[in-house]
Amino acid sequence: MRRRQVLQAGLAILAIGENAFGQMHSAPRIGMGGMMAAPIAPGSTWPVGLPLRRLQAMQNTSAAEGEFQGELVAAPYMAHLIDGPPTQLWGYNDSYPGPLIELFEGQRVSIDFLNALDIDSTIHWHGLAVPADQDGSPMDPVPPGARRRYAFEVPAGSAGTYWYHPHAHRTTTLQVARGLAAPLIVRSADDPLQGIPEQTLMITSLAIDAGGEIRDARPLMGGMRGMMMADAGEVLVNGQRLPTHRVDPGATERWRILNATADRYMRIAVDGHRFSVVGTDGGLLAQPLPNVGDWLLAPAQRVEIVLTVAARQSETFLLRDLGYGGGARRGLGAALMALETTDASVVEPIELPSTLRPIAALGPASIRQRVVLSSTAMGMMGSFLINGRSFDMNRVDLTTQVDRVELWDLVNATMLDHPMHVHGTQFQVIGRTVRGRFTPASYPAWLDTVNVPAGETVTIKTQQLSPGKRMFHCHLLPHEDAGMMAVLEVLPA
Repeated sequence: MRRRQVLQAGLAILAIGENAFGQMHSAPRIGMGGMMAAPIAPGSTWPVGLPLRRLQAMQNTSAAEGEFQGELVAAPYMAHLIDGPPTQLWGYNDSYPGPLIELFEGQRVSIDFLNALDIDSTIHWHGLAVPADQDGSPMDPVPPGARRRYAFEVPAGSAGTYWYHPHAHRTTTLQVARGLAAPLIVRSADDPLQGIPEQTLMITSLAIDAGGEIRDARPLMGGMRGMMMADAGEVLVNGQRLPTHRVDPGATERWRILNATADRYMRIAVDGHRFSVVGTDGGLLAQPLPNVGDWLLAPAQRVEIVLTVAARQSETFLLRDLGYGGGARRGLGAALMALETTDASVVEPIELPSTLRPIAALGPASIRQRVVLSSTAMGMMGSFLINGRSFDMNRVDLTTQVDRVELWDLVNATMLDHPMHVHGTQFQVIGRTVRGRFTPASYPAWLDTVNVPAGETVTIKTQQLSPGKRMFHCHLLPHEDAGMMAVLEVLPA
């Protein structure tokens, strides 16, 4: 066989082996992350080894300098994903993942959204500090058949990797698990890494049965709200199962990796390689973190890495999820993508600059807030709570003021990990408290989502810059839908 056929056959055997393992362990079980892994249905055969798809960028329909205009339609459509019948997905502009939106700092953005679903939806610009009335919260639903224009200005200093997805009341899990998610990149005019070839790798998951139907998560016995996975499906990169990315040996690339799954933790690694971490949720770090072997991505988090590929011709390495006992389905991880070197001559690696982007300290905090994560789960029943209360969009849970710097103690009083997301801002992690011992953060970074492990306290420093009501919640979407969300009201200064 030709070498590519050998590679595809090998990846197919790997995929079959993973599915077979899941079928052998068909009894549902709960791991440390509190996620119920449903049995994997046989017969959902995904093609593997296809060339990595480059995500299609949305066209800017504005001719005006400094403006971006576009349209997004959320609607059902038929897609051929498996070796079998077509699947009805819910997609933005009939694509999965949805179109990549590329913006620039300072740009004026106007995007018309049509909800062609039969339920309420929104578009939440995850991580971007847009005005509260443009944030796509569950308090601002777009009814079926309705249109809504989202308009905002891209903040200065916000260059980074983001994504957009629905945020409708109690149906966010359903909508994301059926395909409504897409990447968004904000660029700056002075990116210190702009000369490095770039790849956007959006990780999602889909559960499709042998008949081509999406298998939605259902509460067990009518009461296990939020305790089970949104799906037990295949993990995909740019909508593909185990695609192949070909590069010349020795090449240096910048990868923007997004965990856009509804509820799966990822510990990312590349066989035989170490890499430099150059950015997190809110963009570039002050300096690269070199020689990193693996990186934990909680649901909704992003990381930017720079990888120099081994200087060996015609070899294949795997980008893997190594698994994470605190929240991963089955806790076993998965192969995500093949990295294949060509037979071309070895190219010279690209040296990283020693400094990337200054990260300013937020200054002294004037108030400290306490956010306690808990649950009422007993047996097969229960809800997930913040400060003892389940989400109510008509109630304000915390208040702050524009420009006020605060410390928040995120206290996890449950036996499960929770990735906590704050709308409207990026924050900095100050440190973590484990069994009464505080450890400060080892480097500054901008985040909008932070994992709070079971029994730990994470202290963040945060500041909101515009007034309005904002959400903060667990980004394990079944937990969000089951009540682990609250309202922050930002008052004028």
